[in-house]
Amino acid sequence: MAPSSALAGTGLKVGDLASGATRVSYRQVEKVFRNAIQLSHGSDIAFRAGQRMHVNAYGMYGYALLSSPTRAEGIDFTAKYGRALGMVAEVVFSRDDETATYTFKSVLSRDPSDDLYRFALEFALATCLTMCRDIYGQSFKFTNLHIVYPTPRNAKRYHRIFECPLSFAQDRNTVEFDARWIDHPLVQPDPKTPVMAGELCEQFLEGTSQDGGVTGDVRRILIERPGRFPSIDAMAAELSLHPRALRRRLDAEGTSYRDLLAEVRMKLAIEYLRHTEMTNEEIAARLDYSDASNFRHAFARWTGKSPSEYRWR
Repeated sequence: MAPSSALAGTGLKVGDLASGATRVSYRQVEKVFRNAIQLSHGSDIAFRAGQRMHVNAYGMYGYALLSSPTRAEGIDFTAKYGRALGMVAEVVFSRDDETATYTFKSVLSRDPSDDLYRFALEFALATCLTMCRDIYGQSFKFTNLHIVYPTPRNAKRYHRIFECPLSFAQDRNTVEFDARWIDHPLVQPDPKTPVMAGELCEQFLEGTSQDGGVTGDVRRILIERPGRFPSIDAMAAELSLHPRALRRRLDAEGTSYRDLLAEVRMKLAIEYLRHTEMTNEEIAARLDYSDASNFRHAFARWTGKSPSEYRWR
């Protein structure tokens, strides 16, 4: 399917999609989906598209999700900013002692017999699984899947993708998984995560990855540890250096670990303020500040402006 064909009637051009400044409305998303339905002739394109929606597809919101202090806060963050993330379904999270559940309601169509409803739900379910595996690890699986519409012709595809018991013609669209995933300590959950974090920030932190020497290595590692910046001792160990040796080498390059950490924090803060609707409290938590007040003071020292002044300038 040619990208230009999928965009027909939206007012968007293929080149627009490469710009972070492009804003896409739900009306335009609906048109793209309807074009895809017409052009794909019943293929599994919605599933395939959802399987490509990794966390890094969401820009600074994706980086913020990876930076959530806990997995539970990451879930709350996704629910709060679902519209800003461009999600095609409203998602409600619930849990008991054993089971966690996501409930999906399509925002593009309320009619389960509409092809758009099914297309959007297939996309949303595949996206949910992809992002959960980015966050929890590739061994993550759903335990049950319930879907409102009757058994579709491509039901075998659902089984291959989701690898769990499925029930169709149900009252609600829900996916269930073991609640213990949420209670696991929040560490870098998957080898892909540092790569994704680096890719996310290279889109925004101009020049960050271009520095040579140990300065560039330290900056890169700081960016690849969203929300959980290592101590200088941990950084030195990762670089196979003694902490004193790391300090000396940074000093020889005209900087210090403290300065680099402050710089990365401030650049990330600026990108959050520019590209998201996150509150100061949410930004502070994801930059490893103890509270929003400390973040505001640090930001003012760095930029000469408060976060609110910078956002609305």
